[in-house]
Amino acid sequence: MAIHVKPILAALRRHRIATMLIGLQVALACAVLCNALFMLSNRLDLMRKASGVDETHLVVLTLKSNGKDLLPDTLLRIKQALRGIAGVESVSMTNAVPFTAQTGEMGFRSDMDDPRYNHEGHFYVADNDFVATMGLHLVAGRWLGDAEEARSDTFLPSGPSILMTGSYAQSVWPGKAPLGQVLYTDGAQRQVVGLIGDLIRPNPEPTALYNTALITGEQVVGTVFVMRTEPFNRDKVLRAAIDTTERLAPEVVIDETYTDTLSALRDAYFASTRAMAGILCGIIVAMMLVTALGIVGLASFWVQQRRRQIGIRRAIGARRSDILSYFQTENFLIVGGGIAVGMVMAFVLNLVLMRFYEVPRMPLAYLPVGAVALWLLGQVAVFGPALRASRVPPVVATRSV
Repeated sequence: MAIHVKPILAALRRHRIATMLIGLQVALACAVLCNALFMLSNRLDLMRKASGVDETHLVVLTLKSNGKDLLPDTLLRIKQALRGIAGVESVSMTNAVPFTAQTGEMGFRSDMDDPRYNHEGHFYVADNDFVATMGLHLVAGRWLGDAEEARSDTFLPSGPSILMTGSYAQSVWPGKAPLGQVLYTDGAQRQVVGLIGDLIRPNPEPTALYNTALITGEQVVGTVFVMRTEPFNRDKVLRAAIDTTERLAPEVVIDETYTDTLSALRDAYFASTRAMAGILCGIIVAMMLVTALGIVGLASFWVQQRRRQIGIRRAIGARRSDILSYFQTENFLIVGGGIAVGMVMAFVLNLVLMRFYEVPRMPLAYLPVGAVALWLLGQVAVFGPALRASRVPPVVATRSV
């Protein structure tokens, strides 16, 4: 016996309230599911992003400053002492490294005539040992030369040239060759002379990841020391670096939050991201479970109400598979209507999240993913009640209900 959709729709119109409630529940589940899957995917993808540096070889020592104790001479003496630690291959002073505090954020213009600072990025400012210590790679152009030394007299050291990550430079000057372009900031202009591989910012987020620039120079000092060593030496070098600094300059304060191996700092930085991913997984599971229970409850209620009608259909020749298909088709239509509304709600919810929580725009590909997931959930949830309905014997048609 073929299943006709028109009679099913007529039956649903006679149960408008129950149908609308389940449809709205599916719509809400679709909106939440699509956005939760998108945010979960973003967070998991963020945790997998490459930093662009040799993480397994790096140890970080960060000092706190009260503005008086971290004089350039003190910092240079600490750097020299760290170089003497057994197993240390190189040492660099910088304002920040990946997965530590943001200290070099600044807006700039890509067009001299633009009155606004229409771009914003993180500026790494470091000494000339930074490139070798971090393991950076040149993609195009050249490194900064000795004649372009930057002096740390201002927030951003003076210097006519700058390096940028290749992907970020392309986004700043789309359709143009980035090499030779000039950026304008803090009253100075700097020409891009080299493009480096992706270098992640200290505080990466899905909306801001590799928007970094680099200024190096012999005279640059910083409160963050990064040491390069072999992976098996990292813990030993870390302890020695702390002891050496405390012995050489007991007046300085070590920032324990950002002093560790770079791998450990990465794990600590993404601890909240992992927690959020767990919460999103919980939301997805809870929403799917509540939706499934709603479908099971409604289908079970309708099976109980329709036992006589089911018996009549069986008595006039309907097979068990026909009854099963009827309830599955009915559920497919209800869930389909809910999904149609839910897709609009998902788009609106994403706009709200974009405005108030800086969530990126959700790709449309997540909508069919959510739709398929809910359709499958609906079919699985309704299968039990539909199977019970298919087992109603024809003799029920002769009984009064």
